[in-house]
Amino acid sequence: MVSDPLAPLLELAEVADSLENARFAVDRTLWHKALRHKGSAIAAEVSLRCAVASAELDGAAYPLDEVRAGTVTDPVVQGALRVATELPNLVATWSTAPRQVLARLHLLAARDLAADDDLGRPVVNASGNSRLDTLCALITSESKLPASLVAAVVHGELLALRPFPVAGGVVARAAARLTLASRGLDPLLLIAIDCGHLRRGPEYTGGCHSFATGTPDGLRAWLKHYGMALEAGADESSRVCNTV
Repeated sequence: MVSDPLAPLLELAEVADSLENARFAVDRTLWHKALRHKGSAIAAEVSLRCAVASAELDGAAYPLDEVRAGTVTDPVVQGALRVATELPNLVATWSTAPRQVLARLHLLAARDLAADDDLGRPVVNASGNSRLDTLCALITSESKLPASLVAAVVHGELLALRPFPVAGGVVARAAARLTLASRGLDPLLLIAIDCGHLRRGPEYTGGCHSFATGTPDGLRAWLKHYGMALEAGADESSRVCNTV
């Protein structure tokens, strides 16, 4: 039997515990009683908050209420909003045609930021293309490992590889959310993980660079951050449940 290539990552110090704590937090949030009666409204609010957080992580910071009111025209924010709105329609396709979905995500995120000819077209060299192929194979493969681990690797790889130089961060965070959804941890996209990344912003930035080194310590730093960000995102969604 061939072992899962990601399995050794769970043996890195504190990674398994961080991801397990996050899973408990997610499960607790998804059992919130408000979701039985206000699920659609909560999902819409989480989508909005994730879009605003994702845009801010790419340098476009605006108050949530201003974005909600429709007064923010910043193309980064508008791209993040388009991506967040489209995500529920892409969950089923993500696990079978990830390249197609990545192209769609980039088209939505970078519509007013990149030239039309560059939309949806990965910019990588031969080795980068091989690495992107490997990532897509991971996305389409079955795995018994935690969905959060796979999502963290997808997220980190897309940030490190940068197949989309413009709006690549928004695309990477959306791809990670799709991974959490398609692998059953957050099937209805109710966990505001991007808010968790923003809440731990310096750690997020440092973790991205650490992951790109490929060292055990670098991978550990990113994966541990990912678990804590997911837990913080679940906490944000619980607050939404209590106020919507």
